[in-house]
Amino acid sequence: MGLGGLLLSLAIVWLAAKLAGEAMERVGQTAVLGELLAGVLIGPRVLGLVHESEILHALAEIGVVILLFEIGLESDLGELLRAGLQSTVVAFIGVACPFALGYGLAIWWGKPTLVAIFIGATLTATSVGITARVLSDLGRLRETASKVILGAAVLDDILGLVILAVVTGLVQTGVFSLTTAALILAKALIFLVVAVALGIRFAPTLLRWVGTMRARGSLIVYAVLFCVLLAALSERIGLAAIIGAFAAGLVLARTEPRAHIEERLKPVADLFVPVFFVTVGMKVDPGTLNPFGDSALRFTLALTAVAVLGKLAAGLGVYQRGVRRWPVAVGMIPRGEVGLIFAGIGLANRVIEQELYSALVTMVLVSTFIVPPWLKALYRGSRGTD
Repeated sequence: MGLGGLLLSLAIVWLAAKLAGEAMERVGQTAVLGELLAGVLIGPRVLGLVHESEILHALAEIGVVILLFEIGLESDLGELLRAGLQSTVVAFIGVACPFALGYGLAIWWGKPTLVAIFIGATLTATSVGITARVLSDLGRLRETASKVILGAAVLDDILGLVILAVVTGLVQTGVFSLTTAALILAKALIFLVVAVALGIRFAPTLLRWVGTMRARGSLIVYAVLFCVLLAALSERIGLAAIIGAFAAGLVLARTEPRAHIEERLKPVADLFVPVFFVTVGMKVDPGTLNPFGDSALRFTLALTAVAVLGKLAAGLGVYQRGVRRWPVAVGMIPRGEVGLIFAGIGLANRVIEQELYSALVTMVLVSTFIVPPWLKALYRGSRGTD
């Protein structure tokens, strides 16, 4: 693809992403859903306006690194450590149940063990951003149930990223064994702990040095440089690059210029992150969901059902008085960006085929669409505790 073709593709991607995102925002949904649907529409399997090239794929990969860096920046490590037993119990149930149900469904459907593990892992994600947006719109963020949801959702994301590191390592070895999984899990945890600990120790000194510079954009350039270096290191030792990006965000979230970094990062994210979500949508083949075709649609429906049921089970972990179980359970359902990252990595590494990829993306879309109206109905219909 020449420069002219790349620029035209980017123009179409950005325009479609923004128009579809705006439409979703106006009907009370998240812009991410619009970006995904825009990708399906302009992609090679519908209108064929844009085809994914190596350069466009690279820009999408940069987008997902920036996204996880931004999520890390918005996470408070201290609050995570103080999330409390209630959020931790909900988080672990919200990971264990979807994983077990997804794995069991895949095995029952005749999928190979590694594919079943990957499907189970994809179902563990929870999108904290989508639930937080709905609770904020409802004016419920200060309620105890909301704090439990958000704390558990963030813990779910961290657990999901660790699981992703394990699954990525298993993909590279091509085999599954408890010993291999344990070693990869240990490597992921050690990397996160060491990176965050060393970063918290030395990042303030680095940022004070950056603060003495006069060149324009020094703060955001060195912040992104730190993110890219940790992401590259993570990739080099056999983990997903987004693990390093997330760790970099957690580190810089503890520094004094955090708010300035977040503010300066937003325009960068606004350019690169939609490219990732649109390219995710471009890979979806609506034809695989033909209700008159083979069992693809039935598997997609079953997968979506266990995805919802697995997260609803998290509500059973609520034991505190005055905390409503149903809002907590429903708030854990949306998979959002982390689930899409899982699906994209699976397709890129050929763990899953196009048909299964479309099923996973459809599951993410449905689980994300149903939560805002469901939460609004719960809070409108009841004021008591469950």
